Amino acid sequence: MNTDQFLVKSALKYIDKTSFTWQTPSNIALVKYWGKSNPQIPKNASISFTLNNCHTITKIDFQKKEKSAIVDFDLFFEGKPKEEFKPKIAEFFKRIQEYCPYIFEYKMIINSENSFPHSSGIASSASGLSAIARCLMSLEQEINPNLSSEFINKKASFLARLGSGSASRSIEGPLVVWGNHPEIEGSSDLFGVQFPYKVHPIFENYQDAILLVDKGEKQVSSTVGHNLMHNHPYAESRFLQANENLGKMSKILQEGDIKNFVNLVESEALTLHAMMLTSNPYFILMKPNTLEIINKIWEYRQEKNSNICFTLDAGANVHVLYPENEKESVNQFIENELSKFCQKNQYICDTVGFGAKEI
Repeated sequence: MNTDQFLVKSALKYIDKTSFTWQTPSNIALVKYWGKSNPQIPKNASISFTLNNCHTITKIDFQKKEKSAIVDFDLFFEGKPKEEFKPKIAEFFKRIQEYCPYIFEYKMIINSENSFPHSSGIASSASGLSAIARCLMSLEQEINPNLSSEFINKKASFLARLGSGSASRSIEGPLVVWGNHPEIEGSSDLFGVQFPYKVHPIFENYQDAILLVDKGEKQVSSTVGHNLMHNHPYAESRFLQANENLGKMSKILQEGDIKNFVNLVESEALTLHAMMLTSNPYFILMKPNTLEIINKIWEYRQEKNSNICFTLDAGANVHVLYPENEKESVNQFIENELSKFCQKNQYICDTVGFGAKEI
């Protein structure tokens, strides 16, 4: 794997002071990855829809200082100092330091906010780390102006991956593949790439309503869950299955086979949670209302001959996926039937988006 391409090889023209603000989205994987090796290399390839309304906005103020051996930064989340987040960000800076040596030259003030609850099964680490990576690449572009936009996106995804694997899929959109796969041209374990083939119109502007079953922090973090795959009895067959499913998903997306899309997406979601149920120690992130919602979706789909389906991330919340031509009827179903299973009846209506944007 060629990581040398991301090393800084030009002389940098440092500036005294600057700031950048980026809005980067969360994403929802259709084919999941669960299990990785160091440094943040996935055991199988994955593909996700980039979201639009679920995002993180991060501003980083850079102030030139005397170069030091440590990365100097302060972190504020939704206006307040967030010391408990700092170790993860410090570890991220440690992982990227050889690719971003300029971080030792600046004091960084990081201000971040989410449009959704943190640590509740919406990929907050994906949007959060990709936002920091995108701000860093804006600084790199300023002090090294010869970089192409293609390289900037690629390196931003590469850096984001070193903080959170799924963050590699939050730089671009609407469909992003992360992980080397023989049927996906240009795919890599090092960064996410836009799905390179023409997608059938039925999957354009796809809808995702996120039902907030539990807005609290997960009992088991994704990092711990990934690590439990190392000695998992079904790990190898799962990695094989996921890569086969990505090949199937590629054809489904190109051909518009929505019935098989529904089947594969739901199977992937349940398989992800089956890995949690069968690890040791085992754990359950779904809640009773998660199952209530799933059963209601199945009933509705059968009664209405709908193409609605669900998927889950590593949490209790349910992502309800449906084509735009069912938006009105499904939104009514969610409001009338599903919202009562959400905390304080709260859910977020989202759509597929197109990646990070500077503010």
